[in-house]
Amino acid sequence: MTVIRLAEFRTGPLSVDEVQAAVSDPGAGAIALFVGTVRDHDHGRAVSELSYTAHPSGTEQLRLCAEKVAARFPVVRALAAVHRTGDLDIGDVAVVVAASSDHRDEAFAACRALIEDIKATVPVWKRQQFAEGESEWVNSA
Repeated sequence: MTVIRLAEFRTGPLSVDEVQAAVSDPGAGAIALFVGTVRDHDHGRAVSELSYTAHPSGTEQLRLCAEKVAARFPVVRALAAVHRTGDLDIGDVAVVVAASSDHRDEAFAACRALIEDIKATVPVWKRQQFAEGESEWVNSA
């Protein structure tokens, strides 16, 4: 049975080590991590800064998303996901997800499913500030 060890939004810097530790398990032979960072461009335009906003139900939706992935991958030992909100600079960590399992195939598959499902279903919006002065809101879900 998969355990959801962490499913939160944070306003401060994220720790990859914390997320890895959250899914650590003595029976796990593999931990797969995904770390999403703020890049300096989007669709050929220079991005100078970025801000994330989550719906008030975001934490609940993040946990539900992790529970759905856990149900699809019952051999996975643990899942964790942390997403940042607020203003981020280029290079900052925006999201960290992890999965642990006895074997790498299941850990990779569950980790990928978790980040893809978060992007598709959790109500998070980002405001990108472009170098030329314009900005846009994008629903990352």
